[in-house]
Amino acid sequence: MNEPTAVSIDQLCKSFGGIKAVNELSMTVQQGELFGLIGPDGAGKTTTIRILCGLQDADAGQCRILDREVATAIKEIHTFIGYMPQRFSLYPDLTVAENMQFFADLYNVSKADRQKRTQRLLEFSRLQSFAGRKAEALSGGMKQKLALSCMLIHTPKVLLLDEPTFGVDPVSRREFWAILKELQNEGVTILVTTPYMDEAARCDRVGFMHHGELLLLKEPGRIPADFNGVLIELYCQNTVKAARRLTGQDHIDSVQIFGDKIHISGKHEERVKTKIETVLRQQKIQVEAIKTIPAGLDDVFVQLIKKDRT
Repeated sequence: MNEPTAVSIDQLCKSFGGIKAVNELSMTVQQGELFGLIGPDGAGKTTTIRILCGLQDADAGQCRILDREVATAIKEIHTFIGYMPQRFSLYPDLTVAENMQFFADLYNVSKADRQKRTQRLLEFSRLQSFAGRKAEALSGGMKQKLALSCMLIHTPKVLLLDEPTFGVDPVSRREFWAILKELQNEGVTILVTTPYMDEAARCDRVGFMHHGELLLLKEPGRIPADFNGVLIELYCQNTVKAARRLTGQDHIDSVQIFGDKIHISGKHEERVKTKIETVLRQQKIQVEAIKTIPAGLDDVFVQLIKKDRT
């Protein structure tokens, strides 16, 4: 039996001038689900989140959160959602505890509850030993955990997080996501946007947006099966030059640099490998390793974007 719906978006549209930021977007998030909305900059992720929070009005379509219509019941919705924008406004001259006190006042948390909730959240976010430190003296990861704690002070049922770990170091990102998983285990519904594929893989389902449209919605583990063709992983000297020379060659559909390696896709494995070796030999670029690999989330999304552009 399916879980009841926490977030429902139906034919949502939003334009800025002549640009369609969100174009007939439809999707649902089930109660208790950790849902990832991913896509490149300008895909429409932030606009979607801001409409759900009532910070922007939609041009057309309908959004509902826990069966309340966003357009008409946003004040009630604010009592049971938590929203964390890309740049959450902490008060740098206030301590960790004082920031949490401020948000408890903002959300009208009763005095009887706030001390208990504050203590629990400090322990939950591993910030109890930093309660007296000013926010401006915290690391980037600690600031994000404080921002999340402030957002949780009124015990929301639905969290809307817009790239909450962008620019945060990998260790702090893992810690932050461990906290999200704990919240999910407690029954909180989470809709999060992220540019990181490793974070997308932690979600129950992910939706991939591009140019305001939803190109794919599926469990992360099932996405690689959508890759069309073969994928070759190449290690070689002069990675940038190699990628440039391979782009646009016969039998090669796409070329993407990932760190010190190149991912090259095509329809026929042997033809792709032969073309790679021929081109690099002509350019006097030494091949260090070349092999066929299974596609990852990044590879599927690169392919989807390319298809969407054609």
